[in-house]
Amino acid sequence: MAAATASSERTSAKILLTSLSAMVAESATFPIDLTKTRLQLHGQSLPSSSSSATTAVRVAADIARRQGVLGLYRGLSPAIIRHLFYTPIRIVGYENLRNAADAGDRSLPLLGKALAGGVSGVVAQVVASPADLVKVRMQADGRIVSRGLQPRYSGPLDAFRKIVHEEGASGLWRGVFPNAQRAFLVNMGELACYDQAKRFVIQNRIAEDNIYAHTLASIMSGLSATALSCPADVVKTRMMNQATNKDGKALYLSSYDCLVKTVKFEGIKALWKGFFPTWARLGPWQFVFWVSYEKFRTIAGMSSF
Repeated sequence: MAAATASSERTSAKILLTSLSAMVAESATFPIDLTKTRLQLHGQSLPSSSSSATTAVRVAADIARRQGVLGLYRGLSPAIIRHLFYTPIRIVGYENLRNAADAGDRSLPLLGKALAGGVSGVVAQVVASPADLVKVRMQADGRIVSRGLQPRYSGPLDAFRKIVHEEGASGLWRGVFPNAQRAFLVNMGELACYDQAKRFVIQNRIAEDNIYAHTLASIMSGLSATALSCPADVVKTRMMNQATNKDGKALYLSSYDCLVKTVKFEGIKALWKGFFPTWARLGPWQFVFWVSYEKFRTIAGMSSF
């Protein structure tokens, strides 16, 4: 009974620490995420001749010029709400699956870690999908504001209410399948690679279990996660941002339809739109998150991740 209570307390502490670390990381890197989202939405399903080329720097500068510096943080509230569900489920879930599968001194192989990371990510993303939808919609609203028009939503609660009223409760899970696909790929690359890379760095005495090892591992996991997830991220963003028109028809019928139309109108490279801002966000996000989380665990008297 005492062991079960101690285990429950450790799990509760991990949930608290992952939530706190995620809030810090999200707040620090949110402008990059906003830039990535706007870049991915740029020129969607338009002939290439009708869509002028742009870059992440231009998009960010345009947001700051039209809406001020605070415009770079539009949608931060639902993003933080999302991470209060998403991050604890995937991080704590992955660690529990990994520890349960470890056999004595033999650690789970990389393929097993990848599967554990992917499964944890899918479960977490399905739970957090409504908050993710609101975040994407509010980020995309900035484009409407820049044209001198009224935004669709005045805030997170207004967005939740209007989406349920106009699209039904199921509308909160619009794009959940590409969302889950992306979550599987991201967490397969991020969690498994971070775990494996950190152990490699420490075991080969490249660095001790400290900020240097965490930094190296986060860089490698960020690149891996970005390369795997970017196409799914583009499809997810576009599926979640679309709303039905007056005829009740959506721009994309499915994630596959979105994938086909994106490649048809914009070329295969469009699937990696936002790659550098995505990596530029994942790298710092993971650095801030993992360094914070590992430090918090040390302070709380827990072992390293």
